[in-house]
Amino acid sequence: MQTIITDDSQRAKPNDKWFRLIGVPVSVLPFVFFYIREYGFEWSLVWLTFGWGLITTGLSWELLRWWVFQARAKYFQIDNTGRRVLLTFIGYAVLTSLIQPLETWGLSQIDPTGLIADPTPRVYLTHIAMAISFAFIVGGVYEVIYYLKLYRLALTDAEALKKAKMQTELDALRQQVNPHFLFNSLNSLTALIGEDPQKAETFSEELSSVYRYLLRCNDATLVPLSAELDFLNSYYHLLKTRHGDSLILSANVLPNGEERQLPPLTLQLLIENAVKHNIILPEQPLNINLYLDESNWLVVSNNIQRKSTRVLSNGVGLSNILTKYRMLGQPAPIIEDDGREFRVTLPLV
Repeated sequence: MQTIITDDSQRAKPNDKWFRLIGVPVSVLPFVFFYIREYGFEWSLVWLTFGWGLITTGLSWELLRWWVFQARAKYFQIDNTGRRVLLTFIGYAVLTSLIQPLETWGLSQIDPTGLIADPTPRVYLTHIAMAISFAFIVGGVYEVIYYLKLYRLALTDAEALKKAKMQTELDALRQQVNPHFLFNSLNSLTALIGEDPQKAETFSEELSSVYRYLLRCNDATLVPLSAELDFLNSYYHLLKTRHGDSLILSANVLPNGEERQLPPLTLQLLIENAVKHNIILPEQPLNINLYLDESNWLVVSNNIQRKSTRVLSNGVGLSNILTKYRMLGQPAPIIEDDGREFRVTLPLV
């Protein structure tokens, strides 16, 4: 199964290999100078403290760096900078206070000179203070770089959201004046007027509902799922008139989930995508299912029966859906295709 998952919390992840290669030796030097001042100059002591410092500081750096990414995964948005910084630096203080005494004690156990065989409490406390201070300095540099990247990404995202909104409006307008859509709808309406005036009236009302929703929702960032489902019923009625029993739409959404929200026209884009790319015949019906999974995410799936001739598509529909969710700071929809079923799982706000 091919699964596409967009993880936006990693977009500002730094490539800091050189910073670490330089930063670790530099951070060891103050500890070496501290031991020289405390116990006197001995080359064996210099090499011992520097070598031990490289090993332990490198490991500590990686642990604190891991903690940075945990904090960022939890509070990755620029609006959560304060919480992210607080969580990051609390972790620095706690982890360093636990690790540094072990490093100091370990050094005293491997010291062949015997100069630091029994570190005093002052040595332990000084090491902890120095390590926390340096961790805060390095962490501050990391956070400034990360914040600047987030700010730059926010500007890029704002521009992308503006373009995505314009594209959505353009697509909606194109649908409203699409000659094929109008031609098919008017032909269906004309046929129904002669055959069944009551059905023709219903069809006309559903067509009006579709256009009314398209015009109304363009300025909305989010709409209730219930509104999307109502619109989808009208849109499905129009498709059903054309395809008959060859197109089957099943929606199983509990009432308590209908007040959750999602970007407008999301469901219509997914249904249109399914209809556009698959064969729809009485002997090969297209089944589209909507339901909430155990995490209360909305799943839209359809059986795959691809058309023999490739359908011209620019992929704007799915791309716009992913872009809108990213701009809203929400988890990305999950797109899956196992060759038998195409499934899109949407988080609801």
